[in-house]
Formats: sequence, C-alpha cells, structure tokens
Amino acid sequence: MLHPCNVLMCPHTCVTNLPKPRQKQPEVGPASMIVGNLVAGKRIAQASGRELAHLEDSDQARKFLFLPDVLQWRAHTTPDHPLFLLLNAKGTVTSTATCVQLHRKAERVAAALTEKARLSIGDHVALVYPPGVDLIAAFYGCLYCGCVPVTVRPPHPQNLATTLPTVKMIVEVSKSACVLTTQAIMRLLKSKEAAATVDVRTWPTILDTDDIPKKKVANVFRPPSPDVLAYLDFSVSTTGILAGVKMSHAATSALCRSIKLQCELYPSRQIAICLDPYCGLGFALWCLCSVYSGHQSVLVPPLELESNVSLWLSAVSQYKARVTFCSYSVMEMCTKGLGAQTGVLRMKGVNLSCVRTCMVVAEERPRIALTQSFSKLFKDLGLPARAVSTTFGCRVNVAICLQGTAGPDPTTVYVDMRALRHDRVRLVERGSPHSLPLTESGKILPGVKVIIAHTETKGPLGDSHLGEIWVSSPHNATGYYTVHGEEALHADHFSARLSFGDTQTIWARTGYLGFLRRTELTDASGERHDALYVVGSLDETLELRGMRYHPIDIETSVIRAHRSIAECAVFTWTNLLVVVVELDGLEQDALDLVALVTNVVLEEHHLVVGVVVIVDPGVIPINSRGEKQRMHLRDGFLADQLDPIYVAYNM
Repeated sequence: MLHPCNVLMCPHTCVTNLPKPRQKQPEVGPASMIVGNLVAGKRIAQASGRELAHLEDSDQARKFLFLPDVLQWRAHTTPDHPLFLLLNAKGTVTSTATCVQLHRKAERVAAALTEKARLSIGDHVALVYPPGVDLIAAFYGCLYCGCVPVTVRPPHPQNLATTLPTVKMIVEVSKSACVLTTQAIMRLLKSKEAAATVDVRTWPTILDTDDIPKKKVANVFRPPSPDVLAYLDFSVSTTGILAGVKMSHAATSALCRSIKLQCELYPSRQIAICLDPYCGLGFALWCLCSVYSGHQSVLVPPLELESNVSLWLSAVSQYKARVTFCSYSVMEMCTKGLGAQTGVLRMKGVNLSCVRTCMVVAEERPRIALTQSFSKLFKDLGLPARAVSTTFGCRVNVAICLQGTAGPDPTTVYVDMRALRHDRVRLVERGSPHSLPLTESGKILPGVKVIIAHTETKGPLGDSHLGEIWVSSPHNATGYYTVHGEEALHADHFSARLSFGDTQTIWARTGYLGFLRRTELTDASGERHDALYVVGSLDETLELRGMRYHPIDIETSVIRAHRSIAECAVFTWTNLLVVVVELDGLEQDALDLVALVTNVVLEEHHLVVGVVVIVDPGVIPINSRGEKQRMHLRDGFLADQLDPIYVAYNM
C-alpha cells in the first residue's frame, strides 16, 4: 500500500540463486597429469629464449664478466664516447657522461668510500640520489672499491612523513654501513622535519658526493669469483612486502648480455628511457646496460613529466630513438594529458615514426586497453601500430620477457573468465560473453627457460594450462636478502624442483599465474613460437566462494559501470569483498553508484559486494610502476583514514 519509489534490500539475504560455492576436488597427481597430456597429445608447457651459446663470440662474454672491468675498458678504448644524457623538464640536457668521465667520477667515489668513510670490501652502501648521472657514478664507485650498492628512492621533501620511513627501513634492512647522497638530500635526512618521523641519530655515516676531492683509487677491486654479490635490489611489492634480492656479478652481466641481444644494442644506438632507476628492470636499463653494450641512453626522469607531459615523446622524436622504455604510469599520463594535443605536437615537429619498439616495463598482466589507446592516439604522430609491447619480470628474475627488435609480434588470445576462476584456461572467440583478452608479455629473453608448474602438486602442466610460472636463467637473482615480514615462506622461491618429470633442473618460482601456448608463428630460429601469457600475481588473488578471482577483473567491470568512476580497487576484509571507488563527479551521484557497483559485480562475477566505499579522486595509492597498492588501501580502510564521501555496508 506504500507505493515505494525505492526499496533498499540487503543483497546478502535477498540474492538466493547464486551458484553453489566450488568444492575443491582431490587433485590429480603430477604423474597422472603427464600421462594424461601424453594420451591427449598435448606437449608439456615449456619454452625458452634463444640459446646463448650460438649467439655471439663467448670470448666477449667472458671478457665482460665484471661490469667495473667493462667500464675501465671503455674508458681506455673509447674515452669520449657518450653513454648518458639526462634531460630536465624543459627538454634541455642537464648532465652528460662519456666513458672516461663516468670512470673518473666512479674513482673519486671509491676513494671517498675507502678514505673518508673507512669502508671495507663487502660493506653495503645505500645510494639515495634523484634520478641522474650521479646515481650511476656512485653505483660504479661502490663496485670499484668492492662495496655492495643498494639504490634507494630519495624521500619527497613535501611528503616526508610517508616517504622517509621507507628510506630508513631499506637502509636498516639492507644493513648499509654508509649512505651516499647529494648535499641537499643530506640536509633533508638530518633536518628537524625528518626528526619528527624517524630517529635521525641512528643514520649510518652520511657522505655527500657533490664536491669530493679528485683522487684515484690505488687499484680497482676485482671480485675473486663471478658469484660474489654485486648489488642488492630492494622493492616494495603491491602486497606491501619489502623484498631485497641479491644479484651476483655473473647474474648482472648475464642480464645485460641478454637485453643487449634481444634489443640489438650497439655503441652506435641511442635509446630513450623514462623509468625510475631504483629497482628491477628500470634500474638495470638506467645504470647497467649502457656500460655493458656501449649504447647511448637518453634519461628522462618520470617526475619531470608532471610539469611537461610531452617531454618523453619529444625526446624520443628529437633523438630518433629506435628503442624506448616507459612505465604504465608514464603511458597513462601521456594518454590522459596529451589526448587533445596531438595536433600541437605535430606542429612542433614531434615524429614517432623512428620507433621500432616501445616497451612498458611491468610486473603484472599487460594492460591491453591502455596500450591500445596509446597506440591509437599517437598513430597520428607516426607511431607504428606494432611498436608498443610490454615486458615481464618479477623479484626472482627482473627480466623474463621483453619484445626486443626482432621476432613475431605479440599475440592476443581470449579466455573464458569463468573458467579462469577455476584455474582453467578455456580459449574462446573474440567478443564471446565472459571473454577476457590476454596479450603475451613480449618474447622470452635469450638464455631464459620457462615452465608452468601446478601450484600445489608442483608437477609440470601441459600447453594452455594455468599454473605458476617458473623460470631458470643465468640472470636469476641468487636469493632474497631479507623479505621483511615473511622469511620462512619464501625460502624455496629460488630453488624449486618439479615433483615429476625433469626433477634435476633448479627453477625459481615467480609467484605469478600464467600459461604457455604454442602459436602458429615462427620465431627467428625457424621453430614454432611459444607465447607466455601472464594472468596475475598469486599473492594478490582473492579466494571467494571456493574460486580464485583476480582483483583487476572485478575492477575493470566496476570502472565500466559509470562514467564518473575514475578508478577502483578491491580487497577482502574477513570474508567480505570491499570495493573502493573514486568518484570524479558530483557528490550527489555517490549514492547512485552503490547499486550500480553491487549489480555489475553480481552479474559479471557472481559475487555479493560486502562494502562499497566512495572516495575522492587520488585516494587509491599507486606506486611508481603505476600499480595499485591494495594492501595499503586496506590498511587505510581498517584504520578509518580514507575520509570517504559515502560508505554502504551491504549487510
């Protein structure tokens, strides 16, 4: 009799026709899997990059086993060959380094470390520098005197409270005996503001390298064996764990060699890099590869794009770079910020037809929508349709796949999203309901072997089966230095063996789900090409109603639900699904979004949303790689720090 215009009901009690939660069946053993694959005529999912042995004179590889030796050799043979150019926001070159300049700077740093800081061989040194040539010189200075460098992103002067504790934590966890930095950052580390957030009295020796005396080291340290630790690589994962990995000299030179072969890097080449130089592949491309291969790197710090969005693309055009690297956050800034400006850029003479390959450095499933819209947008400036691709790396191996300059184009397949929740891959046609496009993450690098293993039985899986990606390669890291928080859990990450089949090879577990699929294409050696598809990180997956969900799939559905949803992130709290939505529109629309979000997740994923949180744009934390920090968001939600516009508890 009330004639209501709206009835609000609790979805948990009124949705009664959800499919039954999935019961876990006892798993088929690894031996039966192999036999089953044999009977079905399926090959075991295993793939490898080109063999290193036949690719180049191994004499050079032996000579280039230690990067300090390579730098000295280059300083001696081609002293005036330019290795690095650093650009500022205006696009002008602020600093350059030739082979001999870098060598001399490194010698000065090494002398300061041994004389001023009294460090001995094997001590760890934290390098806290803004992106630039000083960072690279300090890195080689450490290697010259036998110290182990650890690159650390400097604290943000306007945001000390959140950025300084991470710096302090890395310095402490890495057991650094000294901090090398610039005068400005040194003042910042010891400032009153810093003292408010960390204990500034417990910093190790802090040296600034702005005006150190011109001194030479008596003799450059030569490691007794290639297995000696070269540097530590620290990174905060998306689940909020700080993990440092150990890179030996052998792994470091193998990594550089692999990238050199894949990208065809020679001293006559110029490449443009718009990445943060602190960890993973970004660090390797910024600090290591130019010294190894001799090519010239045009360095574009991503922070400079905040004041000049077109900086990176203008640099690519100006230096006619065939190869360029960026991150998803850089690509997103260009797509959003330059959408209406392609005409203006063309008038300024920006021409991207020189680009053979533009690679997004990533540790996640390729973001197809973003790479496609970027390609489409900048086609007007001559960017070739096939140029954009993604790379894949993780903590155990920072560069597993990378498109490079040769080889077949990346392929895209469509999988059934419902089967994926049951850890199964079912290939479907483009445009069919519940289809999810997946693109391969570039080509597997030379010397890298990849296999797909069952997450529980650790047996090998067949072609197009979903499992954990395992990798074996000369540039695998040699182990975690410390995983802050979970030491015991990760002990077997670097030395896993299959439970059946080839039980001799030692693999590293990447912690990512994916599958291998043999394609119809042929690679450079004339063999059928095997494509690796990354589905997502195991640590991030949500176990709900007996099924495995990838947060990105739920988030994509939610973002598509309404035009004023700018961004979305999901996580679980107890056994409830929490959806955080950024509202880019009028606050009075906030209430309308609740039903929309609840409905779209119910219809597309068969999940009932427990809590919908509507927040202002920019609340969802995003790291430098452009990945959502869902665990930080969850902590913020539980500590009631999100300052939401509206919260709906659907219960």
